[in-house]
Amino acid sequence: MTHVYRNKKQLVSRIKKIQGQLGAVVKRLETDEGDCFSILQTLAATRGALNGLMNQLVQGHIVDHIVKNPNAPESESEAAAMQLASLLRTYWK
Repeated sequence: MTHVYRNKKQLVSRIKKIQGQLGAVVKRLETDEGDCFSILQTLAATRGALNGLMNQLVQGHIVDHIVKNPNAPESESEAAAMQLASLLRTYWK
């Protein structure tokens, strides 16, 4: 079982919190409530939460699919590492 399924409950909880933060921004924009600063502050918090989620998943991927996979053929570990590198390039754009 991979890290995603072991931590499914925690991950879903984090995602729901992020959805709630984005929902609050939408509500503020639709109802003309909240000032610009509070909206920006909520967006910054949302970005931080999303980055935290991404960090948790990347760390789990590295540990489960690259480091702790000694019985996998080298090509599998290498493929997992290349997938991760590609993902990070996309993420950092």
